[in-house]
Amino acid sequence: MRRVFHRPDCIRRLVGRLERRRLGVGFHSAKLVVMPDLRSILAALQAHTAFEPLARAFYEPPADVVAARLLGHLLLRRTPEGLCGGLIVETEAYLQDDPACHAFNGITPRNRTMFGPPGHAYVYFIYGNHHCVNAVCQPPGRGEAVLIRALMVVLGEPIMCKHRVARSRHELTNGPGKLCAALAIDLSLDGTDLCDPASPLFIAANPFHEACVQWLGPVATSQRIGITRAADWPLRFYLANSAFVSRRTVTGRAARPLAKRSAPKPPAPSAEAGGTG
Repeated sequence: MRRVFHRPDCIRRLVGRLERRRLGVGFHSAKLVVMPDLRSILAALQAHTAFEPLARAFYEPPADVVAARLLGHLLLRRTPEGLCGGLIVETEAYLQDDPACHAFNGITPRNRTMFGPPGHAYVYFIYGNHHCVNAVCQPPGRGEAVLIRALMVVLGEPIMCKHRVARSRHELTNGPGKLCAALAIDLSLDGTDLCDPASPLFIAANPFHEACVQWLGPVATSQRIGITRAADWPLRFYLANSAFVSRRTVTGRAARPLAKRSAPKPPAPSAEAGGTG
């Protein structure tokens, strides 16, 4: 029998179906499933009291894999006034055979944390003024890490504002040096175990991770920022619709599937390591 769509009840059903599709509503196991809006997610995170760190196995893959997967999880700092931190919305990967990586020329007193167990914080001082925080990846002996470049403020904003004065909320944590200042991250936290729930600094699993990435994504990649060596390698990852991303570049593009991504081939060895990772 041919369907007749001019009847009011048919039109209402069709409009309702289109509206549910627009709002991300679907059917799963005969039950209506609604994706929560971002405001509700942030409110739930602010009310959450039992954040669990990501497992150490999360950091065992190469840094370029971990860098993309960290987007949407939470970098959190314990302070006497409570937790502060936010969603990771921008990262950069630094590989051992990467001329821009601090580990490129081998182990030194400055970078030794990079060669230790995965899931630890590698913190360094740069330009005589800023600290940067990285998550160490790969098994011990491989010097790789992910630079945390930007956070979306979620928890403890008044605490962060005491640590760092910014012209706007977005500028509080939209850069690696800015977020370290806002979270009071310095060299004393180098080597901190990011997988320890009692740690003063840890990366927590976001219970609403998938929804956050959907709202703030898509995940995009670009060249890394502020480096001259291996400058064309697409190892910067960010959530394209987050207002907290430090910079948007014309080279940004939809990220390739993780399973198909492989480490770029390094150019000829250089006399010194450079970069910010």
